[in-house]
Amino acid sequence: MEGTVQEIDGKFVLRFERRLEYAIGKVWAALTEPDRLAEWLAEANLDLVEGGSVELRWQNTDEHGNTAVAHGTITRLETLRLLEIDTDIHGLLRWELRKDRNGCVLTFTNVTPAPEDMRAIVLAGWHIHLDHLADALTGYPVNWPTWTRHYWHRWEELRAGYAKEVGQGEHRTAS
Repeated sequence: MEGTVQEIDGKFVLRFERRLEYAIGKVWAALTEPDRLAEWLAEANLDLVEGGSVELRWQNTDEHGNTAVAHGTITRLETLRLLEIDTDIHGLLRWELRKDRNGCVLTFTNVTPAPEDMRAIVLAGWHIHLDHLADALTGYPVNWPTWTRHYWHRWEELRAGYAKEVGQGEHRTAS
């Protein structure tokens, strides 16, 4: 599994690093433009300035038809390099980009308020969203109405793998 988790000052810090074969500008657009965010993460309203407000409305649902909506504020913004959003339900979300050969490296960090028994679920969720980002950059955005049929099984595999890594065996639903 590629996501890592650490406990720092009583908070869980989840981290992923992905090498992407795309220019920083293309990846930055996928992270900051509402129509591009909808292709891999969530429908978004955002005021792209430090202190700007953000609303992310996830388009996939759990097995009960529930969706998540996050409200937050952009706490750090360095164009083409860093986007950090502090949200009410997912904690601090941080995307960092750096040039690497013909592409870039994306480091995603989530300082999450999720309780310990939710770590595998949250890791699996971010893992699959980063897979969706790579697909969207390739020209294959998620078809959200069919998400459960096409991606639920993969999410379950990821959740089970992370559960083994972080010592959680019980099944919980995605959010």
